[in-house]
Amino acid sequence: MHAIRLHAFGPAGNLTYEEVPGPVPAEGEVRIDVQASGVHLIETTLRRGLAVGPHEPPALPVTPGAEVAGIVGAVGPGVSTQWLGRRVVAQLELDGGYAEQAVVAVDALHRIPGGLDAETAVAVITTGSTAQGVLAVAQPTSEDVVLVMSAAGGLGSLFVQAARHAGAVVVGAAGGPAKVGRVRTLGAGIAVDYRDADWPAHVREALDGREVSVVLDGVGGRLGRQALELLGPGGRFLLHGWAAGEPTEITTRDLVERELTATWAIGPNMVPAGGWRELAARALDEAAAGRLVPLITRFPLARAADAHAALEARETEGKVVLTA
Repeated sequence: MHAIRLHAFGPAGNLTYEEVPGPVPAEGEVRIDVQASGVHLIETTLRRGLAVGPHEPPALPVTPGAEVAGIVGAVGPGVSTQWLGRRVVAQLELDGGYAEQAVVAVDALHRIPGGLDAETAVAVITTGSTAQGVLAVAQPTSEDVVLVMSAAGGLGSLFVQAARHAGAVVVGAAGGPAKVGRVRTLGAGIAVDYRDADWPAHVREALDGREVSVVLDGVGGRLGRQALELLGPGGRFLLHGWAAGEPTEITTRDLVERELTATWAIGPNMVPAGGWRELAARALDEAAAGRLVPLITRFPLARAADAHAALEARETEGKVVLTA
């Protein structure tokens, strides 16, 4: 089979397309004949040999990737043969996803609902699960004005759709005219380009006296701070990342003087009693029902290096997926 291999930490070009032996499922595992593999921004950082939160750089050589969707092609000892031929999606424990075949514990499998393709399934298995968890914390309603930062991104595009379905006024902020146009097509009533220095003024003008009540911020840095300044009294600020390189700066004075609440929305407070499996099941069901439609930027598996480079340059929209 073919797989993407990383032999030395460094730039995207260090990812190479190679022929390698196919994996054999051990006891309690299945082999998935992969149709689609998910790519995460944190994987570009790990590729450079840098840690990301609790994630340490992998031992080399390695096949990156932790999300796959496809068809069960083989089962290991102790696994029912009824799994053979089933369409499934799974999160791998460590690496191995950028490949034509991958092995995973049978307990990690989710059946892909009918009518849902492999690319969509892999696009929502982690990103969609995270979105479901963050939204459960945010609880947007028809009374809210929701500002979504990086609204054309993998998470942001899902937040825009969910807030619109909740009846909220949705403000989507993204970088560049093409992405702003995409945010409008997702259903944002107001879409602005945060590369424009005056973007907060454009938001205030468009809202015509209303104030932002919820911010979903995965950008951080200066842009995140500008988003915070748009919140009205009693507003909720939810952080779920900092693509800008540093978290949004928030002080207790901000909270007290402006009567705000701020929450780090990733972690235990976003996970229900059923854990991540419950969130993943919700995301797959929402996608199958057409209420959650991920934006997808596709690359062939052999062009994984190009996918990483485009993701790092912010040239992609939504979820980046490698297709076998």
